[in-house]
Amino acid sequence: MGIGDGSSKGNQQSVHKEIRDETTPLLPVKAEEEGFHELNGASFSGAVFNLSTTIVGAGIMALPASIKMLGMVPGILMIIIVALLTEASIDMLVRCSHQGKITSYGWLMGEVYGQWGRIALQASVIINNIGVLIVYMIIIGDVLSGTTSAGVHHCGILEGWFGAHLWNSRPIVLLATTLLVFAPLVSFKRLDSLRYTSALSVALAVVFVVITAGIAIIKLFSGTVAMPKLFPELDDLSSIWKLFTAVPVLVTAYICHYNVHSIDNELEDRTQIKPIVRTSLVLCSSVYIATSFFAYLLFGEGTLDDVLANFDSNLGIPFSSVFDDIVRVSYAAHVMLVFPIVFFALRLNLDGLLFPTSRHISRDNKRFAIITLSLLAVIYFAAILIPSIWDAFQFTGATAAVLIGFIFPAMVILRDSYGIATKRDKILAVTMIVLAVLSNSVALYSDAMNIFHKEEVA
Repeated sequence: MGIGDGSSKGNQQSVHKEIRDETTPLLPVKAEEEGFHELNGASFSGAVFNLSTTIVGAGIMALPASIKMLGMVPGILMIIIVALLTEASIDMLVRCSHQGKITSYGWLMGEVYGQWGRIALQASVIINNIGVLIVYMIIIGDVLSGTTSAGVHHCGILEGWFGAHLWNSRPIVLLATTLLVFAPLVSFKRLDSLRYTSALSVALAVVFVVITAGIAIIKLFSGTVAMPKLFPELDDLSSIWKLFTAVPVLVTAYICHYNVHSIDNELEDRTQIKPIVRTSLVLCSSVYIATSFFAYLLFGEGTLDDVLANFDSNLGIPFSSVFDDIVRVSYAAHVMLVFPIVFFALRLNLDGLLFPTSRHISRDNKRFAIITLSLLAVIYFAAILIPSIWDAFQFTGATAAVLIGFIFPAMVILRDSYGIATKRDKILAVTMIVLAVLSNSVALYSDAMNIFHKEEVA
């Protein structure tokens, strides 16, 4: 009997299925007759930091390029709109989950849409999170070992300090990062164990924003920055289609739904989850808007897909090279600390998909180690082969991310298995699905046309 057949929500089998699902805490839980006795204790601030770290990852690096494409006014407006839609979609999941006493996203999809609903969710999280983690490694490689864009080589920090050597080449640097940083951090079996690294990662993201804003303001008052483009330049139909390629990047920047239940389960007071989500989204949106505005103001039409790569040249201020290095090192460290948060849900989803009837992964050290090492290896090799974070974001954002963040929550509220959906909920759910399908279909079409055009030119 699957998680989602709806016929035995209270029986022992459903209880064991819940324990196996992808976003329950990795810490073993004790099943009781009427629910679960969990080892709670996560604080409000710890939950905010963990959720904020889930949100503010590599997406922030691609947002300035999105603003360059959309223009300042529509770009910032889109950041706010996607944040509001994200809050609404998470609220749908939380209300349905609390009403049905469900403690994971996958279990909820299974209850509402059966076994295939659960599998669809797990597969989407796997695709999205692998894509995001590959982007993290690409960024770390760009920052430490350098990258080449449009025939121009941008020096990495280690290359700039010591020159080009085998030991600071991209494969070696990423291998060392995987073994010395990622492997220890992903070995934790409880999400709340990462609350301190999450707090540090948020602080490092703020450092990046503050320095970028400070440099942009100094150059603005000195008159050395050009007026940013407020609205997009629409010359023909193809330029309109191209605007939609920014949508998947914006969507990906807010995907955190796969960790909401894990954070909710570990809270002392589960009624706090809504203010936690709202606080996190306000914090992250502020960081996104500030980063996008000041980075685009600073670099203008020269803004790269990964804006960190712009910080390898003379910024036109005293101690420019020092600030370049501080910005890149701080954000590379931020990405390293975000990695285990996203990896947490990836590992649980993959284990749930491959071993749906086995005992919880936290109780099987061998399976835990094999899955962890296998995922790290796949992400490592993919990061070496994939050249651009924009390519990765467009694929995951237009497919898995939009399913996790908008379409699946809307489908849950439209089915209304728990009788809590209002007329407003259903109208909003239909709107979310229509917007998601139309915008991402156009984005995929535009991406395909761009690929064909590049091939013809070549």
